[in-house]
Amino acid sequence: MVLTARIPTETGNEVIQNGSLPKIMETAIAALQPEAAYFTLDGGERTAYFYFDMRESSQMPTLLESFFMDLHAKVSLQPVMNTAELRTGLGQLMSGT
Repeated sequence: MVLTARIPTETGNEVIQNGSLPKIMETAIAALQPEAAYFTLDGGERTAYFYFDMRESSQMPTLLESFFMDLHAKVSLQPVMNTAELRTGLGQLMSGT
C-alpha cells in the first residue's frame, strides 16, 4: 500500500512550533514499518508518502487515526505492487489463472 498524508499548513505549523511533529512521525513509522517513506510538498501542503505492507483492512484504524487526530491530515490509501508482485500478476494474467 501507499499511504499519502497531506498535512494542512496551519496544523503543520502548530506541530512544528510545539515540537510534537518528530514524535508523531516516529510513532507512525514504527507502526507502519514502511519499506520506504518520503516527505515533500503536494498542492502546497506538507505531504508524506509511506510504502508499507497492510495485510488486513482491519489495521486501518490503528495505522491511520493518528494522521487524522494528531495532524488533521487528508489521508489516502492505494494498493501498489513491487516488481516481484508485478511479475507474479503478469504471469497469472498470461497463463489465464
